[in-house]
Amino acid sequence: MTPYRAPYPVPGVIWASLPFPTLLIDQGGTILEVNPAAETFLNTSQKALRGQPVFDRLAIDAPMDEALARVRANQSPLNINDVDVTSGERPPVQCTIHLAPMHDNPGIVMLVLSPRELADRMGRSLGVKTAARSAIGMAEMLAHEIKNPLAGISGAAQLLSMNLTPEDQELTDLIVEETRRIVKLLEQVEQFGNLRPPDRKPVNIHDALDRARRSALVGFAAHMTIVEDYDPSLPPTLADSDQLMQVFLNLIKNAAEACKTGGTIRLRTFYDLSLRLRRKDGPSAALPLNIEIIDDGPGIPPDIAASIFEPFVSGRENGTGLGLALVSKIITDHDGWISVDSVPGRTVFRVSLPVAPREKKKESP
Repeated sequence: MTPYRAPYPVPGVIWASLPFPTLLIDQGGTILEVNPAAETFLNTSQKALRGQPVFDRLAIDAPMDEALARVRANQSPLNINDVDVTSGERPPVQCTIHLAPMHDNPGIVMLVLSPRELADRMGRSLGVKTAARSAIGMAEMLAHEIKNPLAGISGAAQLLSMNLTPEDQELTDLIVEETRRIVKLLEQVEQFGNLRPPDRKPVNIHDALDRARRSALVGFAAHMTIVEDYDPSLPPTLADSDQLMQVFLNLIKNAAEACKTGGTIRLRTFYDLSLRLRRKDGPSAALPLNIEIIDDGPGIPPDIAASIFEPFVSGRENGTGLGLALVSKIITDHDGWISVDSVPGRTVFRVSLPVAPREKKKESP
């Protein structure tokens, strides 16, 4: 086994600031490192915990040996939602378990405990926006690992395009375009939750929706039917085109993954002046531009529906719980509003945005 190295050059900054108990576990199930939150949770110092078998210290009501083996074999993260965790004399605490491989040392796994009580308290006292910074802070430790294979995929697509017909070149061009966009997103994640301010310009929401739809249909939504129900008379909104497309892609992907065996996603746009959002620093503002992403999947589990936009909340086994938190942040940064209404057979995510102000005509001299 490769000699153990400290978990990237971040322990003194991000490691100590993570609010959730976090442990590094080696191939044999031994504790290598714990953060201060884990020391508090386990009521034991880091010095005493190092070298101890992790499941001598933690009792987790889930098949952890199998889960750890899957993470190491696939070299991909895994989440286990709503399980009881006990430590010493501590009564059971319901947690979400996050497992992620440390790619520089394939046998080492990061185990994060997200106690529901702590997540709820953070959401109430700090708000989604502040809590998301902690979530993205941990994600940045893994983000740079994704960029290397993306560069290889982009390079391979460019080489393939040299000998393809123009029709097939459209697909390789799409691969290159999407890998570059993902790399840009990962670079934003690596800024420790410092998503750049949106570069807002007048944007036709149907153009952004169409870009997202076309990208989805040749990728993660290939098994879905996507129906357009647009109001062509809608005026433009003031938005960052790339960030708005990211929102629509995330919402379409969320719908596609909910409908594993196929189904229909409906993209609906309409004008509605009834929604007004109160501003802290001024009068309320109208949000008349409405975009709905509607799917006919099983719906959002009731126990997480109220917190679906919070980080680390996911209804899928392998969900990171960051996609919808990022969507919420982007829409908030655009002075908009996002909501969800879900019952079995019909889930509706609605994005409401303001109209772009009309440009003043220049007076002739």
